[in-house]
Amino acid sequence: MTRFAASVLAYFFLALAIIGVVLPGLPTVPFLLLTAWFAAKGSDRLHRWLYAHPHLGKLLIDWEQQGAITRSSKVMAFLLLLLSWTIMYYRVGGIWLMSGLAILFIIIMAFLISRPEPD
Repeated sequence: MTRFAASVLAYFFLALAIIGVVLPGLPTVPFLLLTAWFAAKGSDRLHRWLYAHPHLGKLLIDWEQQGAITRSSKVMAFLLLLLSWTIMYYRVGGIWLMSGLAILFIIIMAFLISRPEPD
């Protein structure tokens, strides 16, 4: 992969992460992790900015070094997943779709809960 392609993908995933902050149902953290990975390969400037950021940097460093997620991030993820599911329940409906989403969201929360908290 060229540095240019990695840089374009890093900024693309950063845009998705930012959109995910305000749009229920679109995850933020996975896109942020992809941003960091592609930035390391394509954009030193973006990579340095991410790790120096007062909020994002700590999350990335905790994940990279310990595979850890803070308790506040877990609580926020739970609340946003619950909010997303509730909004979709009233907007989309469909028992099979909502059941599938409930199972997916439970799996996501189980994964998040299984991660240690940072030291």
